[in-house]
Amino acid sequence: MVELNFPKNFYFGGATAAYQAEGATKEDGKGRVLWDSYLEKEGTFSPDPACDFYHRYPEDIELAHKFGINAIRVSIAWSRIFPNGDGKVEKKGVNFYHELFRKCFSENVEPFVTLHHFDSPEKIYLDGDWLNPQNISKFLDYAKFCFKEFPEINYWITINEPTSMAVQQYVTGTFPPAQKYNFSRCFQVEHNLNLAHAKAVNLFKKMNLKGKIGIVHALQTVYPFDPNKSGDQHAAELQDALDNKLFLDGTLAGEYSKKSIDLVNEILTANQQKHFEVRQEDYKELQSAANQLDFVGVNYYFSKFIKEYHGKSETIHNGTGKKGSSISRLRGIGESGLRDGIATTDWDWPIYPKGMYDILMRITNEYPKIKNIYITENGIGLKEELDNKHTVINDEKRIDYLKLHLKEVQRAIEDGAKVNGYFVWSLQDMFSWTNGYNKRYGLFYVDFKSQKRYPKKSAYWYKELSETKQIPEI
Repeated sequence: MVELNFPKNFYFGGATAAYQAEGATKEDGKGRVLWDSYLEKEGTFSPDPACDFYHRYPEDIELAHKFGINAIRVSIAWSRIFPNGDGKVEKKGVNFYHELFRKCFSENVEPFVTLHHFDSPEKIYLDGDWLNPQNISKFLDYAKFCFKEFPEINYWITINEPTSMAVQQYVTGTFPPAQKYNFSRCFQVEHNLNLAHAKAVNLFKKMNLKGKIGIVHALQTVYPFDPNKSGDQHAAELQDALDNKLFLDGTLAGEYSKKSIDLVNEILTANQQKHFEVRQEDYKELQSAANQLDFVGVNYYFSKFIKEYHGKSETIHNGTGKKGSSISRLRGIGESGLRDGIATTDWDWPIYPKGMYDILMRITNEYPKIKNIYITENGIGLKEELDNKHTVINDEKRIDYLKLHLKEVQRAIEDGAKVNGYFVWSLQDMFSWTNGYNKRYGLFYVDFKSQKRYPKKSAYWYKELSETKQIPEI
């Protein structure tokens, strides 16, 4: 069998996010975000110190360079620059990001910079967050400031995983404000996020800046549990409308297909909830942005297998790693199941690499406006401990996971998908939104007490991948 090479200028990156990595949530004038009060009230996890990226970023960027990682996903914490979401600028926050980006470029690590990664400033959140259209204007003011302040950035991402935000805020209740089964609010937020993204893209292009701009979607390929049952087939379409299709249509096509709207309305009708609102002028913004979008980022971790279901909604989130504890049944949509022979993580996420190929080909075939694709997150969370000898963690399960998914990326490239980069989630171990510190994704182990970094076996494997452009078999 002939080994395939990744393209010469392919990015092999590592991904991070401000609130999950930086720590220092109360330092240098940083404002509060929607998570602060929520986590304090729960009293389970704290985002401080995370992996202390705010103080230790030079070490992490140097490690990235040493291990052949030529790109890094970072996000700007909106509230580090505008502590209240708008108004006064905090210069210490601005200077931090200047220094971070300077360090990235000095180590030949290309920064891909996200403007919003689940961390709305608290004042914005209390004023309705993404349900309030006026906050879109404040987001645009923040985006414009960043575009002007950091002209050195070549790759901008407007919003990270809008589907995760909307669904987890208003359907599964795992993100603040922790509401469940409010599909009406969920779909309205989905549209408002599409609109905020579109306006940011159109603003960026109007400013005639040198860089490129895109969006990152968390995409779960959805399959009928039994492909031969029409009920399962339709349930899968409904689940796909909730998780994927409204975002893909809105950001990559610039319009919602009739099928998408019909599926959304079916869900809302089944739950006796009002339909979401779209103004005619919104479509102009969506269309203009889709025609100018430079790339889409794909965050892929797992697929879903959906059964027909007509009972009441019931969801239980596995936030501890107790295997088999999660439940997902949604009225008007369907029930998640697991086909025989498919392994899962301790957090009940099906390991299904073919879903990576299928979602890349779906974008390629159904959304021809898209010029470039980046895999902006892919990885597996594991329970890991450092032994007394501080030896290299032998995370072969992570290597196997990455290897299988990268082979599907290669297969998609062969079949015409314009994939130009791959980012492991995550560069180093860090804080996880709903799991705290017991779910480790990093190439580098972080001892959260000492903050010392230890390369895992996967880091050495990834280094060989980057150097050879071939998937190592070790």
